[in-house]
Amino acid sequence: MRTTAGVTRASEIFTDLVPPEQWAVYAGFMAEAVKSDIPFAVGGGLAISAYTGCARNTKDLDLFILEKDSQHAIQITKALGLEEYLEVPYDPTWSYRSSRGGYILDFLWRMLNGRSSVTPHWLSAGWELEVRGVRFRLLPVEELIWSKLYIVRRDRSDWPDLLSLLYRHGPELDWEHLLADLEADTLVLGGVVNLFRWLCPGVANRFPELVWARLGLTPPEPDERPIDRNRVALFKAEQLFCEDQP
Repeated sequence: MRTTAGVTRASEIFTDLVPPEQWAVYAGFMAEAVKSDIPFAVGGGLAISAYTGCARNTKDLDLFILEKDSQHAIQITKALGLEEYLEVPYDPTWSYRSSRGGYILDFLWRMLNGRSSVTPHWLSAGWELEVRGVRFRLLPVEELIWSKLYIVRRDRSDWPDLLSLLYRHGPELDWEHLLADLEADTLVLGGVVNLFRWLCPGVANRFPELVWARLGLTPPEPDERPIDRNRVALFKAEQLFCEDQP
C-alpha cells in the first residue's frame, strides 16, 4: 500500500542495501539524467526489495528508460567513466550494460521477449523514493509484475518475486490496468495467482472479485489465514513472505 510510512520504509530499505560507494555510481548517472530531462525508473531486485521488504542487494541496478533516450543515456555513462560490460553477453536491441568499480548499471527500454516497450507510464507511476538526497521513482508494481511474468527458464525464474509482490500489494493492485496490458496472456498470470492463493489464502481473499473470472479461476473459499505455513513449508519458501513489510 502506498502510504507515507510505506514509502519511507522502502527508502530506508534501499539505503541499507546499497552501500555509499555503490550508490555513487548510480547517483552520478541519475543526476546527469535529470539535467538532460531523461526520465527513468528503478526496477529489478532492488525495486522488489523496496516494495516487499524482502531485502536483497545485487551489484547491478536496472534502470528503465524510453528507447528514444537510450543513446543519450549511453553517452552519459561513458562521460562518467563507466565502460560497457561484456563479461556476460546481453542483447543490445533492448538493453545496454555498463559498469564501474564492479557495479553494473543496466538500461532497459523493452521487454526481453519484445512483448512491450517502456512507456512514459512505466517511468512516472511508481513510488517515489529518496536515498541519500537523490529522488527517483520505482517501476510501478503492475509493470514490475508484467516484466517478470515471462522469465521462467531452466536457470532462472522470477515467479518467486511475483509471489512476494502479490503478498504485499495484490489486494490494492490496479488489476484493470495490469489485465489490459496482458491481453491474451492473462492465463499466464493466472498460473502465478493460482499458486499464490493456495499458499496465502487470506490475502487472496482480499483480491477484487474481477480477478478470478478474468484469470479463468474459481474464486477462493473463505479463509482468514494470511499464509498457510504448512503449504509454504512444502516449498521451503518462507523467505518469500517477509514480515518486515514496507
